[in-house]
Amino acid sequence: MQMTLRWFGSDQDHVKLEQIRQIPGVQGVVGALYDVPVGEVWPKEKIKTLKDEVESAGLTLEVIESVNIHDDIKIGLASRDQYIENYKQTIRNLSEIGVKVICYNFMPIFDWLKTDLHFQLPDGSYTMKYEKAGIEKTPQEMVNEVLNKSNGVVLPGWEPERLAHVMELFEAYKDVNEEKLRENFKYFMSAIIDTCQECDVKMAIHPDDPPYSVFGLPRIVKNREDLDWLMTSVDNPYNGITFCTGSIGEDPANDVVAIVGEFAKRDRIPFAHIRNIKFLNQTDHFEAPHLSSEGSLDMHAVVKALYDNGFDGYIRPDHGRMIWGEEGRPGYGLYDRAIGASYLQGLWEAIVKQGKD
Repeated sequence: MQMTLRWFGSDQDHVKLEQIRQIPGVQGVVGALYDVPVGEVWPKEKIKTLKDEVESAGLTLEVIESVNIHDDIKIGLASRDQYIENYKQTIRNLSEIGVKVICYNFMPIFDWLKTDLHFQLPDGSYTMKYEKAGIEKTPQEMVNEVLNKSNGVVLPGWEPERLAHVMELFEAYKDVNEEKLRENFKYFMSAIIDTCQECDVKMAIHPDDPPYSVFGLPRIVKNREDLDWLMTSVDNPYNGITFCTGSIGEDPANDVVAIVGEFAKRDRIPFAHIRNIKFLNQTDHFEAPHLSSEGSLDMHAVVKALYDNGFDGYIRPDHGRMIWGEEGRPGYGLYDRAIGASYLQGLWEAIVKQGKD
């Protein structure tokens, strides 16, 4: 297991590589290029610049989050083939500098959805919250609200230039249902899988957040059955999952521990996002501290399921509260994620040593 932390680059992230390097046990960062338009090839020189910067701080760059999928691919337009060729070249370019995993999603329009980016907890810290009633507004209203509360930073999946045309995107997706989206996923994955295998780069799809339809948009990565279909539709170990406990866990019907154990045993989880959530009712929740007792998910059981079933991939503590007066990108403060990384590594160490007794 390799512990990592997501980093948005020196020009976009208030967290410095030198600070990440000081978190015990954190070996690498999960990075990306944010100035390359979706669908274009990632230039080798920009990738190398990012790698050199990370490695100069004593860290590794082996996981990319994300190389986003162009909407034409998800919609299934004739233009998708050129975007797929571009994606394959990006995979090749990333493999040349040692990248092993690409995290991505196949969600139409919105990569993730929260209704409150600055929900204050009783202890005075701030976290992100989701209320189903909070999305009873127009998509444009939701976009405006999220962008206005982003603390002046670009949130992943909420790029202003793309979402400026949100209603046009809804029109483009109007004929795409779950069946069509699955067809388009299979077309995409079938087209790139040989390149992934040749380059030794695993694709790791992120579950839908939330794991059910919003604004009438189709969702195909919601539960155990969806994950099974995705893995068997292109049955190749390079077609994998970014297992996100928070996203899968947002549906109380999902048995997070059983699902993570099954797909780890099937060797289809190269990357895991581990975070806790606290349910307020069957749908509403907030992102809780990682400690099991603070939320609704059993972090010890999740980590043990990974270990017991042979997981040997990358983990990052997914999101964190804003604590101790820190300000920055919602969900991506330094301090609480550092605590989360230490807690998760403590669980892992204890489970490993108990297994040897």
